[in-house]
Amino acid sequence: MTQTIGQAEWVLCERCTTPVYGKRWDANLRVCVECGQHGRLTAWQRLRQLADPEELEPLELPVVGADPLEFVDSRPYPARLADARRRTGLDEAVVCARIHVHGAPAIAAVMDFGFLGGSLGSDVGEMITRAAEQALAERVPLLLVTASGGARMQEGALSLMQMARTSAALARLDRAGVLTISLVTDPTFGGVAASFATSTDVVIAEPAARLGFAGRRVVEQTIRQQLPPDFQTVELLAEKGFVDLVVARGRLRHELGRLLRVAESASSTGESVRAEILRDPDQLPETDAWQQVRDARDLDRPTALDYFALAFEDFQELRGDRVGGDCPAVVAGTAWLGGRPVVVIGQQKGHTPAELTERNFGMPSPAGYRKAARMMRLADKLGLPVVTLVDTPGAYPGAEAEERGQAFAIAENLKLMAGLRVPVVSAVIGEGGSGGALGIAVANRILMFSSATYSVISPEGCAAILWKDPAAAPKAAAALGITARDLLRLGVVDGVIPEPDGGTGADPVLAARRLRDALCAGLDDFAGQDGDELVEHRYRRFRRLGPLTPPDAG
Repeated sequence: MTQTIGQAEWVLCERCTTPVYGKRWDANLRVCVECGQHGRLTAWQRLRQLADPEELEPLELPVVGADPLEFVDSRPYPARLADARRRTGLDEAVVCARIHVHGAPAIAAVMDFGFLGGSLGSDVGEMITRAAEQALAERVPLLLVTASGGARMQEGALSLMQMARTSAALARLDRAGVLTISLVTDPTFGGVAASFATSTDVVIAEPAARLGFAGRRVVEQTIRQQLPPDFQTVELLAEKGFVDLVVARGRLRHELGRLLRVAESASSTGESVRAEILRDPDQLPETDAWQQVRDARDLDRPTALDYFALAFEDFQELRGDRVGGDCPAVVAGTAWLGGRPVVVIGQQKGHTPAELTERNFGMPSPAGYRKAARMMRLADKLGLPVVTLVDTPGAYPGAEAEERGQAFAIAENLKLMAGLRVPVVSAVIGEGGSGGALGIAVANRILMFSSATYSVISPEGCAAILWKDPAAAPKAAAALGITARDLLRLGVVDGVIPEPDGGTGADPVLAARRLRDALCAGLDDFAGQDGDELVEHRYRRFRRLGPLTPPDAG
C-alpha cells in the first residue's frame, strides 16, 4: 500500500509496516529494504524489469471480450471487464511480448493480478496459447510469469477448458524441444497453478510467493484444520521437490539469462582437447584392492560439487523430482563444459561429518533418481549432452526409500538412459556402489579415476554374506575385481583417468583439469552422431558385457 506524506510518496510495507521512500522503493525493484517483502508488480513493470533495454516488443494479440453466459452477480460481467481495462490500461489479464534477457531471446506471457485477480478466462487462454505458438514458430523459449487467483468464474466451464488449451500448447513445445520456464509470483492459485504454471521444464519462484490449487481459507474450511504458516509457500514446495529455484527479484534477470543462454546454445559442439586417458589395463599398476577402497572413500577427494565448480563453468543447480521430494545426495542442473552446454548430474558426499550427514552420505533416495531422470528428460528434449559423476556407497536402503519405490526409481533410470538420444558420458570419481551407482551411469562412455572403485556390493557387505565375517572385507575387495585395472580389463569402464600424485585430494585443480579433458574427449567421440546411432551404441556397449555375447555385439 502507498500513502503520501507532504509532497513525497511513501510506501508502507504490507508485512513489516516500515515506511519506505517511493523512489527508494522503485530503485529496489519494489522489494522492502527492511524485511524483503516482494511487492506486487504490474505486467508492464515486470516486463521492463526482466527484458534487456530496447529489446521489448509487444505481441499484438486479439481480445474478444465475450460474455458467453451473460453473467451477472452484483454487476454485469462486461461492466467488470470495462472497469478492469480502465484501471489497468490493459486489454486483458496477460501481456505477451518478444524479449531478450542478457541477449538471449524468449517469448514472454506475463499475468497481471490487478486485472480481475489475474483470472484465467477465454481471452487469457487464447493469448497464452498464441504466445506458445509464437515461441514454437521462432523456436525460442517460452517464459510464463504467473499471478492469478484461478479460473474466471464469469465464463463458466469455458474458463475451465483454458487449462487444457494452454497445456496442449505446452505439450507441442515439449515435442519440438523448446524450453519452457515459469516464474511463479504471489499469488498463483487454482486453474493456473494446475496447468501452465507448473507444467514447464523449469519452475522458478519469487520468495514467499504462494502456490496452490485451493486457497488457504477454502482448505481450512473443507478439512476443518488450522494450517501451518508456511502452507503453500514456494519455499516449502521447493523442499518438497516441486520448485527448482526460489530467486529474489534482484537476481531474476541473471538466473533467467543463464537458462535461456543454455537453450540458445544447445547445438554448440565445444572445443576439442587432448586428454590423458589410459585404455590398456597393462598401463595401470596392480594395486591392493582394500587400499583402493580406502582411497576412494577418502574425505579429501573432491566431490561432485567441487568438480562442478572446478571442471565446469556456470553450474546452475535445479532441484526437485516434481513428485514430492528433493534428495540432497543428488545434485543436478545445467553447466558449460569446454564451451558446450550440458546437463550434469552428480552424487554428492561431503568432506566433514556434518556435510556427510546433510547429504545422506551420498546415498540417493528415490527422489534423487527421479530428479536425475527429470534432468535427463530435459537434456533429451533440448538436445544437450548428459554428464554424470558417480560417487556413492549405494542407494539408500531405508524403509522409507523402499516404500517410495527405490527399486522402481533405479529401474526406470536404467531404461531411460538406455534410450536417451543425446551423448551420455559418466565418470566414477570415488565410490561406485552397486545399482545405486549404475542408476546414473548407463552411458556411451564410462570413465573412472585410477583410485576409484566400482563394485556390485561393498567389500564389507560381500564379506558378511559370503565369508560370514565382516573382517574379511580386504579379502572380499581383492576377489570382487573392483580396481580400475580390473574394471578396464573386464570392459566395465572404457578408460581410466590418472590421478595426481597423492590422489585427487592432493591436487584438486589438476584432477579437475584431467577430468574436464577426459569428459570433453568422451563427448567429442560422439560428435555428429544422431539419436539412433547413440542409442544403438549404448545398447551394443552393454550388450557385449557377458561371456555369451555374440561376436557382432561389440
